[in-house]
Amino acid sequence: MKKSIINYIDTVRFVLDNFPKEEVLTVTDLLCSARDKGKTIYVMGNGGSGLAASHFVADIGKSASYGKDKRFKVVCLNDNMSMVMSYANDVDYSQIFVEQLKNFISENDIVIGFSGSGNSKNVLNAIEFANQQGAITVGFTGYSGGQLKTLAQYSINSNVDDIQVSEDFHLMVIYIIMKLINEKDLEN
Repeated sequence: MKKSIINYIDTVRFVLDNFPKEEVLTVTDLLCSARDKGKTIYVMGNGGSGLAASHFVADIGKSASYGKDKRFKVVCLNDNMSMVMSYANDVDYSQIFVEQLKNFISENDIVIGFSGSGNSKNVLNAIEFANQQGAITVGFTGYSGGQLKTLAQYSINSNVDDIQVSEDFHLMVIYIIMKLINEKDLEN
């Protein structure tokens, strides 16, 4: 039991020691630019990654927007369960995010996919579609990044073979991005 605790802490320490600071700063700048240009940010994921996507919307849509003149337009594609389940049932689960993007996406919007493995087919399909539409794409991944790391134009990867630590890492990055946005806004 103690070994599990020590291993988890050591893995988290590895991730923190190798934290992708430059990638996080770049994505933060992309998000601020999208906000300033009135663009929409779409996020998505499955399972724990879906929770990270929902959490992203709360922290960026509320905590990085509240009380400000310029606010983020951010939408989580996995939060509308009737839409998700309609496409999953009537079309195919691999198309649940693409079909929603077809209703809304514009050039230079941002599409962010969260996938611990980097190989979630529905996320990959949506990122590929977004690339074809001229959107800016970002992948949040674990492990070696899977296909999402190379398919997305920008990547934030935990680079660790542990799904739980990768999901923790994604939440940390969300909090850091929110803090960076608020810090930038105070400077302006």
